[in-house]
Amino acid sequence: MKRLLFALLFFGVTMSAQAVPVDELLHKVSKHVVKVNVALANGRFGSGSGVVIAKDRIVTNCHVVANALGISVTVNGTALQATAITPDWYHDVCLVKVEGIDAPIATMGSSKALQYEQPVFAIGYPNFSPAPVSTSGQVKGLFKMDDSVIIRASSTFRLGASGGGVFDEQGHLVGVITLKSPGRHAYYYNMPVEWVKTLLSHPEQAINATPSPAFWAGPADQWPFFMRVVHPYLTGNWSSLHSIAADWASKEPENIEAWFYLAAAEYAIKDRQNAQAHLEKVMQMDAMHSQAIYYLALIAEETGRAIDLQTNIALLAKLDGAAAKKLQLEIDSRD
Repeated sequence: MKRLLFALLFFGVTMSAQAVPVDELLHKVSKHVVKVNVALANGRFGSGSGVVIAKDRIVTNCHVVANALGISVTVNGTALQATAITPDWYHDVCLVKVEGIDAPIATMGSSKALQYEQPVFAIGYPNFSPAPVSTSGQVKGLFKMDDSVIIRASSTFRLGASGGGVFDEQGHLVGVITLKSPGRHAYYYNMPVEWVKTLLSHPEQAINATPSPAFWAGPADQWPFFMRVVHPYLTGNWSSLHSIAADWASKEPENIEAWFYLAAAEYAIKDRQNAQAHLEKVMQMDAMHSQAIYYLALIAEETGRAIDLQTNIALLAKLDGAAAKKLQLEIDSRD
């Protein structure tokens, strides 16, 4: 019966797909993305990515250019030498001055205007790739930090893509590819474009300016909450997750993700009543939160509320087809 229910719902609902940009847009936007090469003091070389954001200026990650003796940017097969940087070491966002860049300037959008499940795509130069590589995905998390939001998206990236761009459906730059969590089922984080805009008015520094650690590079117990919840959530350490999320919700009661992770921990330890209440709170704060919908569907199935189950399945199918398929498999396995 459950299999039939899913079949009918999936037939009648247009399931969401990760938005794949049309070739014309992808070709246009890829021209904004450049390859960054770094000569290090230890005699080694590094590679990353960057995005042209102003005349003779690219943005990349500070961890790409930290401790560099020299920086070059490859544009249309030509390597150009950088002459200065403008770093925001803490937020891991750096501008690099490179005179004579023959590439179009990206149009910057707004990270703060992004919504859950909104399609985005990432472009960078992973693993010394000679050509830019793009991946498509959706916004999965928006974490408030210092007057903007850090973006978690399902658009994946590999080593070397750091400093590349995250773009919305209009091709506007909304984020800078930065870091991922450890492990097989990694979470991918991108720094907001608002921090890039702020840096444009900051003074330049020498390429070999002394770096300082980014917010994510310190001890784990000093990480922001949105980083601290990932490992216990993915490994099923529910008591640890509950403790971290409860602290998060207490200190940041307006943070959607704090309540979601608290609810996830409560669901896992079979505190269904509080999990339901906190998931509903998440939905009141943002009705597009697909992970909350997923858990609400599981609770509806477990408590025999067929109409609520159908409603949540249909909504999830619209927002995240992959999550809807996963939900189907999980519920079918209980038959």
